[in-house]
Amino acid sequence: MQVTENPKELRKAIGVKAVADVVRTLDKLTIRKEYHEALADNDVSLNFIVGGIKGIAQTSSKDATRLKAYQTLLRSIGLERYEDIEDKGKGWEELLVETQQKLLRGEEVEQVEVNTDDYEVIAPPVPESEQKRIDDEREMGRNLYAE
Repeated sequence: MQVTENPKELRKAIGVKAVADVVRTLDKLTIRKEYHEALADNDVSLNFIVGGIKGIAQTSSKDATRLKAYQTLLRSIGLERYEDIEDKGKGWEELLVETQQKLLRGEEVEQVEVNTDDYEVIAPPVPESEQKRIDDEREMGRNLYAE
């Protein structure tokens, strides 16, 4: 991958519509980096956050508060809902860990198909103005190559 500082090339690479979006993205990344440094400077780490939630779960006098703390911990590791996955096969996380272990052992890894039957993607309707623009572009393309 070639690194570039040309904003127009960056715009294409990250898939945004305008160069202003590139600048906005870079600004957000800079702010996020500064924020992470501020968290580290103030001794706020993931251990600190988990410890705080754990403390609330253990010491709160209200059951509702303790329950919310436990729910927050479960959500953070992706266990907020229990689903029987025995019939569905392995989840993507298990497959990823298994594949990584095989690679570390030097074993050959076969390509795995992910079961996406659980998800139904419903595309939102295209606004009339956008559909008109798409149709106009198609027509212009046909006219360019028409004899």
